[in-house]
Amino acid sequence: MALTEQASQAWLEELDQLLEAGQLGGRKLNEMERQRITNLRKMVELKINPYPAEAFEVSHLAKEVSENFSEEKAEDFKKVRLSGRLMSKRVMGKASFAELQDSSGRIQFYISRDEVCPEDNKDLYNKVFKKLLDIGDYVGIEGYAFYTKTGTLSIHVEEFTFLGKAIRNLPIVKTDNEGNVHDAFTDAEQRYRMRYVDLTVNPQYKEIFLTRSKVVREMRHFFDAQGWLEVETPILQAVHGGAAARPFETHHNTLDEDLYLRIANELYLKRLIVAGFDGVYEIGKMFRNEGMDRTHNPEFTSMEIYVAYKDYIWMMQMVEQLFEKICLAVHGSSSIKIRKQHGKEFTTHEVNFAGPFEKLSIYDAIEKHSGHNLRNMSETEIFALCKELHIDVDASMGRAKLIDEVFGETTEPHLIQPTFITDYPIEMTPLAKKHRSEEGLVERFELFVMGKEIANAYTELNDPIDQRRRFEDQLRLAERGDEEAMAMDEDFLRALEYGMPPCSGLGIGIDRLVMLMTDQTSIQEVLFFPQMRAIKKKTEGQEEA
Repeated sequence: MALTEQASQAWLEELDQLLEAGQLGGRKLNEMERQRITNLRKMVELKINPYPAEAFEVSHLAKEVSENFSEEKAEDFKKVRLSGRLMSKRVMGKASFAELQDSSGRIQFYISRDEVCPEDNKDLYNKVFKKLLDIGDYVGIEGYAFYTKTGTLSIHVEEFTFLGKAIRNLPIVKTDNEGNVHDAFTDAEQRYRMRYVDLTVNPQYKEIFLTRSKVVREMRHFFDAQGWLEVETPILQAVHGGAAARPFETHHNTLDEDLYLRIANELYLKRLIVAGFDGVYEIGKMFRNEGMDRTHNPEFTSMEIYVAYKDYIWMMQMVEQLFEKICLAVHGSSSIKIRKQHGKEFTTHEVNFAGPFEKLSIYDAIEKHSGHNLRNMSETEIFALCKELHIDVDASMGRAKLIDEVFGETTEPHLIQPTFITDYPIEMTPLAKKHRSEEGLVERFELFVMGKEIANAYTELNDPIDQRRRFEDQLRLAERGDEEAMAMDEDFLRALEYGMPPCSGLGIGIDRLVMLMTDQTSIQEVLFFPQMRAIKKKTEGQEEA
């Protein structure tokens, strides 16, 4: 719809002020941006709305046309409507070739002035398409598919619609005749900060996020087929619990109470088992106020599931079935190649997700890979061993954390194939049931793949008296300075006192699982918007990146 005279005049005045100031939002416009805004202004002068409100109905995606068109099927593509960004333009007088990129990929189109413009007004082509249309602008086209004389699939445009103006320049990646890439948008920090640019000019990375969606979808299908219920539990919690981690704190003004972003959803999901549900699961965000590296982000996605009347032995079998199903759905095979990073070097491993997975107790695993048997060592002796092994520890760490440090330094990196590490010391796991046959241990496993923990599971503790005692032990660790110790949750204890059936619970780090399934060595690559340090304001005279 064309702009009214009044709307056009108001818009022109605003654009004139912007161009005169040479700034947008306090940022100095560069020459190319000024030209784009000038082009926008000229469109407004022509009464063309650069940001129309009307819907543009699409009939096909670029990939759909590219994969299905043939001369024999030309009748099926006599009228196609596509929309997307203009990514290239070759003007040849009264006709032009250009490329449109939509969510599925790119396709070439051919546009002729005399076909898209009425006899008495050639402005849409002569002024708008040729001179005012910039790379990155959004357009809609309608026409028919055909092969050019060189055999290139194209859309012959019969109707052209302008859909949206871009006033910043996309970094256009170019490949020369020898296959060398120029002006690639590869700086990791820029890519993660401006994912909207990254996925536009590096569309190959979209496959990571399509796979992420498929992983989560397959997981849901697997659980739903068993009749387990997907639920939602609070993110803002009065008591942080369910894991050993430092929480983010916030304040609720109306209640005048301090609250915490959840570090886990375990304790609320167990309340639902108390309430009588046989199986509940939740896929959602967790928040831990901890460090960031290639496998940690303060905000991450976790799946936790709790199934009544099961134990950790049953859960191991379920995990084997789940992981194989996901791998088959994503790759069509239960065996895939995954890279492991060592500094700047990489090694590639063939990882097999077909069960059964190897099982090792944590004490046996540490002894196998370090030669040290920690089973009967005291806290003092393990602390001394850490010093001997040059493992960074301090006096606030109890026996559980010391064992975890030794395991992380000496054993984790060697667990390449899927491996269940089982039967942890009771000090390491305040929420798991005591081992049925071995004193001082609990029924817990963690699944490790490529040297990283992917899943964590217990036979859940349902003894309210024992659970209270474990929480009290955690409070004593907190008094020693352990900022990751669990807090006392009286409401959860009250729920247990009403009775919870035998139960097994499992947590899976979705981000790390996606890293495996997409062969990525950095968690930032599988997050649309990873946590980044805020950009410092530029001093006067410097331009924003």
